[in-house]
Amino acid sequence: MPGRYALPGYLVGATAARTGDEVSGPALLLVGLAATGSVATGSGLLAALTISAAIGGPVLGALLDRSHRPGRLLAGALAAYTAGLGVLLAGAGQLPTPLALAVALLTGMCNAAISGGWTAQLPGVVPAERFARANALDALTYGLAGLAGPALAGLLGSILGAPAALLAAIVLVAAALPVAATLPRPATRPPPRSLTRDMRAGFTAIARSRSLLAGTATSVVAFAGVGMLVVCCPVLGTQRFGDAGRGTLLLAVLAATAMAANALLARRPGLLRPDLVLAASTLLLGAGMLTAALTSHPGYAVLAVVIAGLGDGPQLTALFAIRHREAPARLRAQIFTTGASLKISGFALGSALAGPLAATSLTACLLVAAGVELLAALTFLACHRWWPGKPGGLRRPSLERAA
Repeated sequence: MPGRYALPGYLVGATAARTGDEVSGPALLLVGLAATGSVATGSGLLAALTISAAIGGPVLGALLDRSHRPGRLLAGALAAYTAGLGVLLAGAGQLPTPLALAVALLTGMCNAAISGGWTAQLPGVVPAERFARANALDALTYGLAGLAGPALAGLLGSILGAPAALLAAIVLVAAALPVAATLPRPATRPPPRSLTRDMRAGFTAIARSRSLLAGTATSVVAFAGVGMLVVCCPVLGTQRFGDAGRGTLLLAVLAATAMAANALLARRPGLLRPDLVLAASTLLLGAGMLTAALTSHPGYAVLAVVIAGLGDGPQLTALFAIRHREAPARLRAQIFTTGASLKISGFALGSALAGPLAATSLTACLLVAAGVELLAALTFLACHRWWPGKPGGLRRPSLERAA
């Protein structure tokens, strides 16, 4: 039986690790710029850190599913992540750029531990009757991290310098290690199987469930659009408010709105119909981007990110609920880490596309981002209508199954 204080400890650890992760991105940009004077170096380090998650996520998930002590393995992955960031901090301005990129690439392979790997352990932390609320609270930690992380990176970078921001990221992720190491053991031990067979089984499980496939594919496409919106925000700040720095405040509004929406779902978990919320929230994200594209008044820019935030928060909560409901217990960690790594890669590709497009035309970039969200919603419908896998129910999550 999960302990009385297991969920608060889980949430504290998750918040610390995820805030550290959110700090690490802006901090690497600042460190790369300070060390070499080149924005390209910082953006290259960030790209390497994020894109490699697509490789590491499925492997890490399969290892977590096979482990008799997944909490200790999760702590090991977090320790490797902090060690990689430490090498980049110590080698700033000293390591040749190709070697620094290689370190960032290897470090990023552990990134899925902070998102999907951690969330996959939630069913062992809370009993079934409290699971829906715990799922919403878990999603809430992403919003809190997304709000606090970039602000902390900017504050420390401006006052103490770029290395202090990266050091803060290392300390925050390291602070989560004791919590990760003490997460509950699985109720049953998995039978011995080959790693490649387990990985193949995880991808097969996603492909055979319409809900899992729809959730995974929809979130990856939608997160590419979110990556485009994030790149557009500084340009929005310049054009609508006369200051690129105020574009960062738009991201804060986005994160705060997402947090508020998830807080409502945490208080009223009965409101959540995961599949329907996933589709509706994706359309809300697109509506926010479309509003930003078609209006020029500063007030409408704020309204646009509020609308997007109302979609961003519930989309994550609904996605988690679908995975907990549909994933076989022996493959849960792999399905979560695979989905998280693919989302991170989608974000990286979207932000890479948005850079040159936003420099040419902000309106065109936002319209394309809105179109990407529409494509994500169509992907959801296509998976549910035409994919030959097991039908996924447009229903409430089965808490007994999730637990």
